[in-house]
Amino acid sequence: MKTVTISLPESLQGFVEHQVATKDFGNVSEYFRTLLREARAREEDARLESLLVEGLTSGNEMPLTREFWKELKIEAAGIARKHRARKKS
Repeated sequence: MKTVTISLPESLQGFVEHQVATKDFGNVSEYFRTLLREARAREEDARLESLLVEGLTSGNEMPLTREFWKELKIEAAGIARKHRARKKS
């Protein structure tokens, strides 16, 4: 594992120390790793949303039948399960 050194003003250092002391973090490194994982997940979610919007606006008309919605719901549930499993790790 690589070590990264950052400089923080006292106000932010105090905030970080308070977060570590009052939340479920063992140390400052764990707190920052959690922040970075959350930022990565937000970027992945934004990319997925962008792709979804691109697909919906692509002009490729599909008949919106009951079968279409049923299959979409099944597929979305599978994606959600994978996403939740990834967030746990």
